[in-house]
Amino acid sequence: MSHTERRPNILFLMADQFRGDAMSCVGGKANTKNLDEIASEGVVFTQCSTTAPLCVPARVALFSGKYAHTTGAWDNKKFILSPDANIWSKEIKNQGYNTALIGKTHLHGGGGDIIGREPLVNAYGFDMVNEMTGPHACLTARTYMTEEWREKGLFDAFCEDINRRGKAPFAQPSPLPLEDYYDVYVGKHGREFLENAESDKPWFCHISFGGPHEPWDTPEPYASMYDPADMPKPLPRMKDANPDRPRGVTDGLMSKAKISCNEEQAAEIRADYCGGCALIDEQIGRIIDVIKARGEWDNTVVLFTSDHGEMNGDHGFVNKRTFLDGALNVPLIIRTPETAKQGGKKCDALVSLMDVGPTLVELAGGKIEYEQFGKSLCGVLDGSEAQPRDYVLSELSGEIMYMDNEWKIVVNAEGDVYMLFDRVNDKNEQNNLAASAEAQEITHRLREKMLKAIMQTQCHTPAVVQQHKAFMV
Repeated sequence: MSHTERRPNILFLMADQFRGDAMSCVGGKANTKNLDEIASEGVVFTQCSTTAPLCVPARVALFSGKYAHTTGAWDNKKFILSPDANIWSKEIKNQGYNTALIGKTHLHGGGGDIIGREPLVNAYGFDMVNEMTGPHACLTARTYMTEEWREKGLFDAFCEDINRRGKAPFAQPSPLPLEDYYDVYVGKHGREFLENAESDKPWFCHISFGGPHEPWDTPEPYASMYDPADMPKPLPRMKDANPDRPRGVTDGLMSKAKISCNEEQAAEIRADYCGGCALIDEQIGRIIDVIKARGEWDNTVVLFTSDHGEMNGDHGFVNKRTFLDGALNVPLIIRTPETAKQGGKKCDALVSLMDVGPTLVELAGGKIEYEQFGKSLCGVLDGSEAQPRDYVLSELSGEIMYMDNEWKIVVNAEGDVYMLFDRVNDKNEQNNLAASAEAQEITHRLREKMLKAIMQTQCHTPAVVQQHKAFMV
């Protein structure tokens, strides 16, 4: 097979806590010129929802194609994705790809000896592994990055800074020099893999950044790149049609002092967040430059997404763990050699983070034969399909969200509806209709649809999540 006839290379880019509306190509304040370039040659999915607004359950569902009601990964507990699990990254490796993972997976917990778990990540289908964790987990994790920080005398200052911040909503540059900052580290080592990748077979490279996840510690010059005064104001807190409605996790978050956020704080962290998005975008641009220098850009698939969003002060709080749109909606751009010839377009169809795997496997020339619930988006890419899904599900901490093009409904762990939004007439989710008299009929109908969706996505294969045992040291 000649170079031009072989299957495409695949660059799977992921960021952590990157909002779906953060890119400049969809109206975001951050200058994401390199992501915009990818979008100009691909499809931007404006309504991609995470399968869980939290790292571990979102990523387990992403790779397994199974929901928390099957896997049991309802939260950031000490879970491990089984090395024997059916996951799509193995399918891509089976297609003859040279595979690599640089950055975060969060498929096997946060701290501990990450280096010692390389055989586990190899079992997920990745030949070359340089794994890191999120910023908070760096305090207790042994990675190649934290070992490098120790050698350079940077680790203690980093830990002191993270401990001082906690999760409070304030922005201040990291004590790490720019060249040692975690997202720059990931970009650098991603480029190194691509510069040295074999040229006689296609490569699949998963580069997974740790930002723009809080603690809003973007280094200079990116920290000062955006003026807080230029940031859009956060959305006001939603109002209840019935003050006596049931309560859930989101209500607890709204009343949690340490993540409460006023407009002034929101402006500061939003400016820092934009700087973090711009930093990641710059790293992506440098990665693309390497691919172009190899002469492979015309035969490369690029997919960019995130595990979940970030509230950034919307509804008066920060972080995630809620099914409100700031945390639920994630970016999804898919660029292929074929879409590049057609030019960029936007797709407003409902899609799920779970759809990433089947799409990439099909683009690699493979086919998923095991039971899973992601849907390939290749039909949208080639124009043969307009609406791959009628609804999306998202689950966290025993709560379940069902959303279609008209409505979003959320039940708490007791099964009571505590959030209900009219997505057509209330796009900013300002009016919570849960338990209101006028919404009784639609509530009943949506609960039936949710139950049907849960029953249809019950998986009959063994669980893919295990408690920490082997590999967890």
